[in-house]
Amino acid sequence: MSTDLKSLTKLDGFIGACLVDSDSGMMLTAEEGNGGLDLEVAGAANMEVVRAKNAAMKALGLEDAIEDILISLGTQIHLIRPLASNPDIFIYVALDRAKANLGMARLQVKTTEGTIKV
Repeated sequence: MSTDLKSLTKLDGFIGACLVDSDSGMMLTAEEGNGGLDLEVAGAANMEVVRAKNAAMKALGLEDAIEDILISLGTQIHLIRPLASNPDIFIYVALDRAKANLGMARLQVKTTEGTIKV
């Protein structure tokens, strides 16, 4: 099992990241930045976002999978990316919107996702 999220800490505007089981909402691992975000609460709350999107896709008859979910707040960007190898597990990353580069963040999250084995 490999759950290393350290590469995400190098992202501009990094606040925090965690790996979450979307069935239980349990955080599997985390990397904290200096943003003071409660990653355990954030991970569990975003489990509901993933569940809601999956339910919406099912209701619409979409036979597809979530690549990532972007949530833009006034001061932060939140990225959610289910693992291709196990969509029941997702990476959650919070970034300072003023400092972050969204394109680079999405690329790094995708790269990190490819290294995770659960």
